[in-house]
Amino acid sequence: MTMKSKYFKAAAVLVSTSLLFACSNNSDSAAVEGAQTENGSSSVSVVNVSALISEKVKYDKDDLYNDWENENPILVKLNGTDVSYDSATPVIYDNNRLTIKTGGTYVISGELLDGQIVIDAEDKNPVRLVLNGVKINCSNSSAIYVAKAEKTVISLPEGTENYLSDGQQYVFDDSSEAEPNAALFSKDDLTINGTGALIVQGNYNNGITSKDDLKITGGDLHIKAVDDGLMGRDLLAVKEGHFSIEAGGDGIKSSNDKDASKGIIALEGGTFDIASGNDGIQAETSLWIADGSYKITSGGGSPEVINSSEEKMRGAWGSSAEPTSTEDMDSESAKGLKAGTAIAVGGGSFTIDSLDDGVHSNDSIEIGNGDFMIATGDDGIHADSSIVTSGGKITITKSYEGIESQLITVNDGEIHVTASDDGINIGGGNDGSGFDRPPQIEGTRGPVGEANKENASKASSNNETKTASEENKLTINGGYITVNANGDGLDSNGSIAMTGGTVIVNGPTSNGNGPLDYDNSFDMSGGFLIAVGSSGMAQAVSEESSQYSLLMTYPETQKAGALVHLEDSKGESIVTFAPEKDYQSVFISSPKLEKGSSYTLFTGGASTGKDINGLYSDGDYQGGTKVVDFTISDSVTWLNETGITTASSHGPGGFNPSGGQNRPGGPGDNPGDMFKDLDEATMEKVRSIMDQERAGSITREEAQAQLTELGVEFPKRGPRQ
Repeated sequence: MTMKSKYFKAAAVLVSTSLLFACSNNSDSAAVEGAQTENGSSSVSVVNVSALISEKVKYDKDDLYNDWENENPILVKLNGTDVSYDSATPVIYDNNRLTIKTGGTYVISGELLDGQIVIDAEDKNPVRLVLNGVKINCSNSSAIYVAKAEKTVISLPEGTENYLSDGQQYVFDDSSEAEPNAALFSKDDLTINGTGALIVQGNYNNGITSKDDLKITGGDLHIKAVDDGLMGRDLLAVKEGHFSIEAGGDGIKSSNDKDASKGIIALEGGTFDIASGNDGIQAETSLWIADGSYKITSGGGSPEVINSSEEKMRGAWGSSAEPTSTEDMDSESAKGLKAGTAIAVGGGSFTIDSLDDGVHSNDSIEIGNGDFMIATGDDGIHADSSIVTSGGKITITKSYEGIESQLITVNDGEIHVTASDDGINIGGGNDGSGFDRPPQIEGTRGPVGEANKENASKASSNNETKTASEENKLTINGGYITVNANGDGLDSNGSIAMTGGTVIVNGPTSNGNGPLDYDNSFDMSGGFLIAVGSSGMAQAVSEESSQYSLLMTYPETQKAGALVHLEDSKGESIVTFAPEKDYQSVFISSPKLEKGSSYTLFTGGASTGKDINGLYSDGDYQGGTKVVDFTISDSVTWLNETGITTASSHGPGGFNPSGGQNRPGGPGDNPGDMFKDLDEATMEKVRSIMDQERAGSITREEAQAQLTELGVEFPKRGPRQ
């Protein structure tokens, strides 16, 4: 797919993101343009991530490296246990501590076996430390400690190697203080520039920390830290550089949670190799990435086997214990990219292997470009409120749920999702939102619990579950999407709308889920969609859709790779597709389908064409077995092996009996009947059995036997017409 520029479209309704991205009215570079989608939905804005960073991050001349020889530098030589310098300079050396008292350029070289450089400037001039080949170790504090300075610049001349390390225990001048806490620590603004190497060993806590702004415009940084590798409290901005970070906590972090305009990470370029115990890159507010190369392994990486949905839900619901503090929750976070409010990506390449979510925001995510390769033990990409993609390539090779948010809009780009549960999930809220079985009741936490049983009972009696909301929506306006999911392929606890693009879904083999699953409506007005999988919970799009479609349900399971071929009465191919897994239902919607036209559906056979993701182009189809002939008269044509059939209602995938949707009809075809008149305790048992079956921990026959003991009839197909 053609890679686009770093401009991308983002839904203007994302108010919080828009506020963060606000630019001055007279700024042409960060212009925001309005437009309307074809179906008249929300307007979109065009945003340039580089311009956003330029608007927020200002680099001074001294932030960029320049030769120091013409700056009348003060030369300081470290001699192991002593220091040499001109006695007329504003430098004090006492008790293994070299203190710099005024601004200026200081060129440091040599080794300090057990000592410290302290910057305590009494004027407003910036302090520049040129590390011209140094090795500084301090056994009881920071190697370099900026106690006070208008600004400090650390310069790394080309070809130099510089080493900083601290001790495992600090001795503080004031026992009530907890700072410094990093091998290189600054209470004020700190800049690092140059092309030389800086090797930092943070044995006490962090590697490099600034309590204000931390800007890096160059350098080859190698950081190992017990806790966080690189931290800027108010702002952490990188223009260029190479970074190798091993951190027990977060790899790169901003931490200001008091001011919504701060706590930002802005990355314009550079090469990053991060291995972190917690989050790879974690911004307290916004994370903006314009470009760069990122290899991130967090929490030891994704597990070899993703937990089943039953195990996930047992962790999410099985305990009534509440997290004791935000710190406890944060300490368990092992995400790749993470932000408290917004993530905006305009470019770059990302290889993320994370125990927790690959990309995560507590509010919104916007991806305009970039190449993502994500393997995760949880969600590939998760935002509590909204996700917008408008370009680039996203490949999620391993996940629990692929992409999850309350609102997801795909305008363009290439997306490939592999998920052990739902592929693309519309649920909203925090990470637990993916677990939408059993029904979420307002006022409850997780499933129907003892403390909220009365409220849940009232809501249940009124058939009111809050998982399906008009605010929850998946919108596909373009792009190319493939989904391979063991759970639902496209799952919306709300609605779905598709106006363009190509979507290929290899859905579940278990009847506890469906290739398509939605609660309210699925408006299909453009694009191409094929979704294959099990038949028990299969859904088509809404009858009100303007583009024609069909849903075929086979009497027997078809083997993986057995071609699905649809052609018109002239023998012209509509689609030839090779499903990756066994399947018993096929949904097809294409602009080529027309009312009043006749078609023939085949199975098996072979094609001489070239397939991409199972979808064949060109070539000739032959050798297949005709399944059914039919003529389209309605927006959705329901098929079985005998021809056109009718639709009936059922509960959405995951056996959540919360509303009626359409699937092929026939007596006994309505799994929703199995929930009729069940009390809450029995419903809980039913859900548990169904989740075990869909997770593969029990067989379908075992599930049927357990349901029979409860007096519940397992959903099965009725006789064919």
